[in-house]
Amino acid sequence: MTRHPIRLFVFLAAAILLSNLLSAAEAKGRPGHTFSIVAIDKETGEMGAAVQSHWFSVGSSVIWAESGVGAICTQSFIEASYGPLGLDLMRAGKTAEEALAGLLRADKYEAVRQVAMLDGQGRVAAHTGRNCIPEAGHLTGDGFSCQANLMLKNTVWTAMAEAFEGTEGELVDRLMAALEAAQGEGGDIRGKQSAAILVVKGKSSGAPWKDRIYDLRVEDHPAPLAELRRLIRLNKAYNFMNKGDELLTEGKVGESMKSYTRAMEMYPDNAEMVFWPAVTLASTGKVEESLPLFKKVFAMDPNWAILLPRLPQVGQLPKDKGLIKKILAQAPKKQ
Repeated sequence: MTRHPIRLFVFLAAAILLSNLLSAAEAKGRPGHTFSIVAIDKETGEMGAAVQSHWFSVGSSVIWAESGVGAICTQSFIEASYGPLGLDLMRAGKTAEEALAGLLRADKYEAVRQVAMLDGQGRVAAHTGRNCIPEAGHLTGDGFSCQANLMLKNTVWTAMAEAFEGTEGELVDRLMAALEAAQGEGGDIRGKQSAAILVVKGKSSGAPWKDRIYDLRVEDHPAPLAELRRLIRLNKAYNFMNKGDELLTEGKVGESMKSYTRAMEMYPDNAEMVFWPAVTLASTGKVEESLPLFKKVFAMDPNWAILLPRLPQVGQLPKDKGLIKKILAQAPKKQ
């Protein structure tokens, strides 16, 4: 067998180098180069975070928030534990600055981390490690922090802050404006792929799943921010639907119909948002008002007419054959 010492040495050196690189990459975490924002609405107490990146499913690891506790973005070379551990520390009474400082001290790879934390009092803290890929930086303000790395320009985080502070409306609208400003400034040097937004109530109900006002992700899309804006609008409409359901359960029929109507006005061609308000009207004696709505729904999709007779047997409509017949008369005639 012929030996080639030089080739063997090169092979071993390459193997060792590759092993070291893989170990370092594993220790540093997976890349999540991106731009993001954490913020609080001082009037409502709502807290949230938003992000866009040229990376698949960025929202699944970068943004974190818990009602009454705080919000976090962890990015660059992501160490996802900054999210849950940061929330744990702030829930235990640590400020955003104390929580972030403690986690950075324990992280030997802090130089490649970019992290922002916001606590329930609106205090913010941010860190951009010296080895985050340029352009990288952050800007903190009153109740918010904007941060970015691997950007086309070093003006991205400033543009985000200006957009956030200059936008009126719900917190979700202001967060969205910051993301759009970042993209308008050039955004991620690699392009765009995914985006996400998370907004929680200011005061915890003790049931975290009830405290999420917006929890939306665009995992892979050629225009993730445009798709995220569409989802936000749809989410707003369904928030009105959900509020209508809550009010109806409380017996507040008039108020529930106002909420349902807001949803219908936002999405008049959404059959779901027309059908259930029609059912509410018919169930509360306002049959004549319900008939035009039923007619519209049945014209959209005849399957709603098939569904209707099933509702009385589960208490969703009165067991009144005359009523059911009158409603079904609004369905298109079969040819």
